[in-house]
Amino acid sequence: MSGLINYVSCAALSLGLLMKLPDLVRHWRDPSLRAINAVLALASLCFLFGAPPTVGTINDLSGVPNLAAPLTYISITAYGAASLVLIAHWRAGSDARRITRRWVCGYAAVVVAIAVMFVIGRADEERRTDFDTYYSATPWIAEMIVLYLVAHLTAVTVTSLRSLRWARRVRCRPWLRGGLLIMGSGTLISTGYSISKLIAVVARWSGQDLSVLSTTIAPVCAGVGAFLTAVGVLVPLAGPRLTDVRQALRDYVRLAPLERELDGVLTRRALRVPRPFSPLMWLIWRQSSILNGLRDIEEFYDRRLHDRAHAAELHASGDPERATSTAWAVTVAAAAALSGTPGARPLDTADRLSLTPGSAALGPLADALATSSTVAAFRTRFEPPRPGSVPTAVHPEPTPIAGGAERSHGT
Repeated sequence: MSGLINYVSCAALSLGLLMKLPDLVRHWRDPSLRAINAVLALASLCFLFGAPPTVGTINDLSGVPNLAAPLTYISITAYGAASLVLIAHWRAGSDARRITRRWVCGYAAVVVAIAVMFVIGRADEERRTDFDTYYSATPWIAEMIVLYLVAHLTAVTVTSLRSLRWARRVRCRPWLRGGLLIMGSGTLISTGYSISKLIAVVARWSGQDLSVLSTTIAPVCAGVGAFLTAVGVLVPLAGPRLTDVRQALRDYVRLAPLERELDGVLTRRALRVPRPFSPLMWLIWRQSSILNGLRDIEEFYDRRLHDRAHAAELHASGDPERATSTAWAVTVAAAAALSGTPGARPLDTADRLSLTPGSAALGPLADALATSSTVAAFRTRFEPPRPGSVPTAVHPEPTPIAGGAERSHGT
């Protein structure tokens, strides 16, 4: 189990980094994207360098006892700076450049100080899990430990407070608010890492041994906190895409009645290509199939039938938009039935609608086919042709329907 938490956390953060790298390649000039990728990359390095097996490998390959310690501290410090830079870019607007420059310069000085203190200090005995407490009283090494812990605590505290405070002001942007709340919670938990280690170090100064805080509690706080921080960073970016996907799937299901109405036309004329494997393409596939079918039967769109259905629905509901979609639903249903009749002839130009439903009308049209009582009433008037007769579009005299409107007969 040694290092398992570190490697699991590193893997989760690396997965998030892989998700964002394509965006960084396409928009590498975007400072927010650079900061996001820096946060994910540096957080994953923190856990990679901090895992005991990795510590031993780095020390063995370099020949320098405990070289992994300053590398881990530097990555933790850089991660804290990247978090502050990210929040600055998300919130500061025109002041983002000035604020980020200040944070970057300050934490760059901390990184240099960590390297210098490790070089001039003496840490000759390798400690893979309890370096902080073991060397907490060693000159220069102790100062290095306290410096990186204070720097980390400052970064995650400021990030947490700003994230949670900002989340209260963006209620109208739910994905951003959710990301800020998650990120603020994650960085708040991350404070447990530096606080636990600082308590263990101070306890060692007073002769007490609280190494368990440094070796057990701190890694858990760091792992949970970094995971939540990564999720919070990704939510505002991935959330709108998830919303679009959900809406696309809803629209795909919504159009099912219209596709079923045109199924005979699409199958008979081979107008429907095989459904794509990716669900992300299903809506486009269904829309394309439906539009192909509608164009194929447009020569059977009965203008008089459309007008009668429109008048009937308008009288029943008083809703012009609903009357339009219902009239089109009746027209399409009649045209689909007529086009599938052997020997059917196109309507004369004078009797034919000159329009075809567009993409924006497909949803209401499908709803009308599925739910409209007016469509159901008109559908009963689509009389099948008599055996041996040649079906044509006929327009008998309207018959009264409920509410004083009229129905038409079409074949």
